Amino acid sequence: MQSLWMLLACAMFATMGAFVKVAADLGATLPEIVLFRGIPSVLLLFFWARSTRRTIRPPSWRLHVWRNLSGITSMWLGFYALFYLPLPTATSLNYTAPLFIAGWLLFFGGAQRDPVRVLAVLAGFLGVLGILRPSIEHDQWFAALMGLGAGCLAAIAMMQIRQLGQIGEPEWRTVLLFSTGVCISGIVGIAFQGWHTSNPLALLALTGLGLAGLVGQLTMTRAFGLGSTLLTAALQYMTIIFAALIGIVFWGDRLAPLAWTGIALIIGSGLLSVWRTHSESRTLRGRDAAASQLGISQTTQETNPS
Repeated sequence: MQSLWMLLACAMFATMGAFVKVAADLGATLPEIVLFRGIPSVLLLFFWARSTRRTIRPPSWRLHVWRNLSGITSMWLGFYALFYLPLPTATSLNYTAPLFIAGWLLFFGGAQRDPVRVLAVLAGFLGVLGILRPSIEHDQWFAALMGLGAGCLAAIAMMQIRQLGQIGEPEWRTVLLFSTGVCISGIVGIAFQGWHTSNPLALLALTGLGLAGLVGQLTMTRAFGLGSTLLTAALQYMTIIFAALIGIVFWGDRLAPLAWTGIALIIGSGLLSVWRTHSESRTLRGRDAAASQLGISQTTQETNPS
């Protein structure tokens, strides 16, 4: 049941997106928002690592550099989309990363032989089109493209995270170095634009988005670390639903029926991909068990010939 922590993570990430919109409406700039997104994670993880005598220096800087470049750029583009698009639309575009991963595997990973995954990818991109057509005004297309770019770069970042995990890099250090990069990029942006936020409510919103992002990241890490990976991955699409509900309640968003159909297609395509992967894993485990049992039987027959 540890995977259910992902539901709290989804709610927190949707809440973080809402705080981003509130802070932007109150005059906060994009660099300020990015800076506050990273500060709580850096402070918490740095002092925790020091107090427990863990080393912060990674064995491989190269993978961290590529992960940070793709992840930080994705974050900037995603926050830009949150500035100028309805909350559920921006969130849905940010969560197209699994579709880009599936598309990559479709053409370069041998998955083109699987008609189920082909259907999932097509359904997901039809969902994106369904969201864009009724929900994007004529002056919002650039923001929508930025949201899609965020999803694409997030997919690249996820692949880098997978490589980091394969070499044994602990998750806390990956998150700490990423959050440090986020803060540095925010400081650079502020150096060019200056600090503009003085409204106490805007500062409160900035603090809220940082704390929501921190709780979301911690609970997501717990869900992936202790729960079922496949179930946790499926539950992450609940962020879109939480974002839609927040947008309706607090901003009065009214999505067209086709947009709701698009959201449903994105969620459904992700769940279908997870189900297919789970089914294949069960089949492979069954084959391995059968092969093992056959090997035991053959060994027994060789040891005790009749």
